[in-house]
Amino acid sequence: MTTHHSRRDILKGLGGAAALTTLGAGSLRTALAQTMADDKTWKQASGTTIQFISENTPPTTAIAANLEPFKKLTGIDVKITQLELGDLVKKVALDFGSGRSAYDVIYADPYQVVAPYHQGLMDLNTLNGKHGLPAVPKGLGDFIPTQLGAAGYFGNRKALYALPYDCPTMIWIYRKDLFDKYHDQMQQDLGFDPTPSDKITWEQYYQIAKWFNGDHVKEVKYGTGHQAKQYDSLMCDFSNVLMAYGGEYFHNGDQVGLLGTAKPGPCTLDQPAAIQAAQFYQKLLKIADPGSTSWDWTGVANAFENDRFAMMPEWHEFAGSLESGKLKGKVGYAPLPTGPARSANLYGGTGIGINGNATGKQKTAAWLFVVWATSPQTQLAGLKSKQGGGTPTRTSVYNMPEVKKASHPPTDMPNMLTADTMQVAWDSDHIGLRPKIPSWNQADTAVFTELSKMLAGQQSPEQTMKSAKHKVDSATGA
Repeated sequence: MTTHHSRRDILKGLGGAAALTTLGAGSLRTALAQTMADDKTWKQASGTTIQFISENTPPTTAIAANLEPFKKLTGIDVKITQLELGDLVKKVALDFGSGRSAYDVIYADPYQVVAPYHQGLMDLNTLNGKHGLPAVPKGLGDFIPTQLGAAGYFGNRKALYALPYDCPTMIWIYRKDLFDKYHDQMQQDLGFDPTPSDKITWEQYYQIAKWFNGDHVKEVKYGTGHQAKQYDSLMCDFSNVLMAYGGEYFHNGDQVGLLGTAKPGPCTLDQPAAIQAAQFYQKLLKIADPGSTSWDWTGVANAFENDRFAMMPEWHEFAGSLESGKLKGKVGYAPLPTGPARSANLYGGTGIGINGNATGKQKTAAWLFVVWATSPQTQLAGLKSKQGGGTPTRTSVYNMPEVKKASHPPTDMPNMLTADTMQVAWDSDHIGLRPKIPSWNQADTAVFTELSKMLAGQQSPEQTMKSAKHKVDSATGA
């Protein structure tokens, strides 16, 4: 049976809404007041209505379904508009360009909003604990450091444009039941311990996939599946391998990915490490499930759930759905394999910020909402969704005893089954960060277009990387 879910709606909002309801306005007010502010502070913008524009994300869907606790806490009405990311970017660009504030709170994608339009966003440092406003509970240091850097800043750490709001990241998702059942046979045949971890190399991942392709098992037909459709998903899938092999999109790639820059310099996809990565990726996709070149993240997850293959690189938040379906208890999670340079796990998270064109009272109301929406209490409520809940961006939530307990089965917070893996994936030496540059959309299109030609057999890996470099340089003006 085929299931239908996307990376963004995989967690669904109804369960999260139910969890928020159970938290209740009174409990929420008490919990927040203990560390944040008194009732007078929360009520200072009472009677205000603010507009929040967001992509169709699980946290926003859950919040939109139950805003009553926030309204009771603050007296503020929140109107939420949820759109596909491309449509959101167009409306935000129009808002900034016209000097108006149709939207006060903005889902600020690091690559499509922060990088090109950061000058339209408020510096949140001017609001954090200033002028009688509440400070971020537990401080900025409570956010996962790499997420705060990637989602919050641009160019340097002087201005803070957004607080981390969601954090999908690519990891290795596999059929634990099959790896357990055939472990000894695989180890004997392959000559190494096949247990998924970042100790496995990409070359060994290839060998494992090829082993499953044989006649050893009846449960699946192929070893690996990929989100290799000619789309953003293909760039994401390839970037894990690119960075593992030591390739980068630009010199000083870690810095360009973490803080971003308007002047990244010449693209480096024509360098030997990038070409080597492309050669391996082409080899790997030749033995992957043939459906891979037609799947984005949703398609590959559906195929995995339908017993097509044994393992895949995939966004970690799909765990919420997989643990609710027929594969419940049969799925394992690990950091992605290691290449000659490292294990790289591509980050796809986003923050929320405030429109710099908003009026004074709107900014105050927007800040109260941003603090509430990213607070540990609200993130804990999202985690309790029956369908997976949101994924926290704060260290303190992962350290809560009930959350730690939920990181092992049986659990009522299925996304927490990835917690141990994510602690590794978000380390500075494991996270994969695509370039945060204003022209990333054009560069992204160039990369996945050229990669698609390579997978179709129309050009060699070396030609692919050189052509992609040329197009990226044209996009950035290098």
